[in-house]
Amino acid sequence: MRILVISDTHRNLTNVYKLLKDISDNIDVIIHCGDVVEDAEIIKSKYSNIKVYNVRGNCDYGSGVTDEEVFNIGNKKIFVTHGDMYGVNWNTDRLCYKGAELGADICLFGHTHIPVIEKYNGMIIMNPGSPSLPRGGSTYSYGIIKIENNVVTPVLRNI
Repeated sequence: MRILVISDTHRNLTNVYKLLKDISDNIDVIIHCGDVVEDAEIIKSKYSNIKVYNVRGNCDYGSGVTDEEVFNIGNKKIFVTHGDMYGVNWNTDRLCYKGAELGADICLFGHTHIPVIEKYNGMIIMNPGSPSLPRGGSTYSYGIIKIENNVVTPVLRNI
């Protein structure tokens, strides 16, 4: 199972289209961690053969999309949120506590536009950064999560 994780596309899917042109045959699921939900809808319609999950971000005012999502993929429980409600601009403590409370194996978030992979009590915490508006000296980025034989391998990649 291979999962593409993106966030903070902000109505600019140019790099996402380039990326999906190269790797869509090797992706089973796409997870969009918010900002902008319309982008996730466009991806869903354009790549209907790939399951797409998404949450809303702080720029998605009035959207009917949920703030958080919890689901299972490949025997792993995944918690997805944009991150703004958990103060991720300062640290990931509250996010980690929520993920642990939910019993998540993987916790995905965005908001900061800065890619990061951390571990918290065995739980993988990932922010894929942004393929459209990188911040903090980072470059255009995304994440890949591979789940094979009950082992989770997260990787951050530049576009």
